[in-house]
Amino acid sequence: MKPVVSLFTSSIGRKFLMAATGLVLIGFVAGHLAGNLQIFEHPDKINGYAHFLQSLGPTLWFVRLGLLGCVAIHVWAATVLTLENQAARGGSYGFKSTIQATFASRAMRWTGYVVLAFILYHLAHFTLGAAQAATFKETLPRYTMTDDYRILGLTVVRAGAVVLDVHSMVVLGFQHSLVAIFYLVAVGLLSLHLWHGAESLFQTFGWRNARWSRPLRIVVALACALYFLGNLAIPGAVLTGVLMPHSSPSAAIAAPAGAAK
Repeated sequence: MKPVVSLFTSSIGRKFLMAATGLVLIGFVAGHLAGNLQIFEHPDKINGYAHFLQSLGPTLWFVRLGLLGCVAIHVWAATVLTLENQAARGGSYGFKSTIQATFASRAMRWTGYVVLAFILYHLAHFTLGAAQAATFKETLPRYTMTDDYRILGLTVVRAGAVVLDVHSMVVLGFQHSLVAIFYLVAVGLLSLHLWHGAESLFQTFGWRNARWSRPLRIVVALACALYFLGNLAIPGAVLTGVLMPHSSPSAAIAAPAGAAK
């Protein structure tokens, strides 16, 4: 019990908690992007993927609550460590020596708060269906699967199943330029947050040394750039007309129904 308590009461423990929760959240955002990029395939893909997630029922909410818990611990640890550092310095510096610091590291705190706001909006927009209800006048579109949806060769959603039309929901959602712009700004800030956070994570776990420091920084920067471009592709394709609703959603179900993502 004592080691667990020390995670929350010591600076080293809080740094470990921030790194560990950060690692979990990095895995989530990477998997989230991989799932969302299925929107560039047949509508069966993204619709089947979303329906499979929703079919997990309580398990899905257990995962969501776990992720929200990681976010809460991550933000708490970061805030406490920041306050401790300021107290140790006797307050903020009159002159900040940030010549060698990256923009990502200097913006870490503010990007974190903006990303938190984005996560809450994203849950309301796509998961809880609150924002989508306004778009579809309190109804959400349905879609009939034309083929089986498989994961690792196993059929998880069968052809003929009637599911939420997440493909149309995403496309129509991003046709609102303000929504698309807000999404891109938030994802850009998240990418900056990941850039510095991933480097700090390697440092905290002792996976970074003088020999690998520069190559690691390059790999992390490239990975974050690819993450941003992957997210940029979806609203970008919608705004340029590359991605269009596959059909006019006519059949619908009452919202919110825990839509997608």
